[in-house]
Amino acid sequence: MITLVTGAAGFLGSHLSARLLADGHEVVGLDNYHSGTRANTAMLLGRPGFSFVEHDVVKAYDIPCDIVCNLACPASPPHYQRDPVYTLRISVLGTLHALENAERHGARLLQASTSEIYGDPLVHPQPESYLGNVNSTGPRACYDEGKRAAETLCSDFTRLGRVDARLVRIFNTYGPHMRGDDGRVVTNFLLQAMSGKPLTVYGAGEQTRSFCYVDDLIEGFVRVLGRAENHGPINLGNPHEFTMLQLAEAVQKLVGSTVPLRFEPLPVDDPKQRRPDITKARRLLDGWEPKVQLAEGLAKTMSYFRGQGTSA
Repeated sequence: MITLVTGAAGFLGSHLSARLLADGHEVVGLDNYHSGTRANTAMLLGRPGFSFVEHDVVKAYDIPCDIVCNLACPASPPHYQRDPVYTLRISVLGTLHALENAERHGARLLQASTSEIYGDPLVHPQPESYLGNVNSTGPRACYDEGKRAAETLCSDFTRLGRVDARLVRIFNTYGPHMRGDDGRVVTNFLLQAMSGKPLTVYGAGEQTRSFCYVDDLIEGFVRVLGRAENHGPINLGNPHEFTMLQLAEAVQKLVGSTVPLRFEPLPVDDPKQRRPDITKARRLLDGWEPKVQLAEGLAKTMSYFRGQGTSA
């Protein structure tokens, strides 16, 4: 079984590649290091069954495989907003090229979509049937709308019988292999706390997120790929919801000190609530649900950053 993983140098791509290798797949990693890191591929290079192609997914490619896992795209606001037009090209052209490669070789495709397609939701928690409350012209639109367009491409290829393309909508995920400059709240809080700096809280800190440890998410990916049938979009995330103030308290407890908080204005279009309805995942993926508790996951992530010598 040969599996192509686009975005293999990224946070999720490196974890998925390692899991697939452990499960006996041959893995071809593809990345251009736009937001992925060489440190993430260094742990894969040299492992039996892994090969790597440095390539930009906005350009077509032809790589024989049985499965395509399309994870290539910057996913944190600082990274995807740095070059919004390129981000949109990665989502749309990158997905089109992944689908065309899958069709050429008769491969199944897993598309890494996102909870961002729900925008700032008016329905809570968010089921897969929710169509979203989105801003197509805001500063986050390059990522949100790019992922929505990618879902459209995957759905059309599937409807036309060209590719069995499976959509997973990923909610907030964290863990080792994240970049220190990721810019998302778990990374920010951990690195600030480790450096003794105030934790940056946006708004009043009452907005919520649901944090899924990366190993739990990857298990969900594997189960989606293993299903005999394509059941449409599936939410993968942790249904337990935390405010930013509660997350800050968890990080303070982890480092053993009351690091002060610094409040900043809320970014434009920052969702007020985000929590997945995972009823569908539980039903179709053999009872899948996250197992790693927040305190345990934060400790593992902090240990990784300490080992890397990463600081805020």
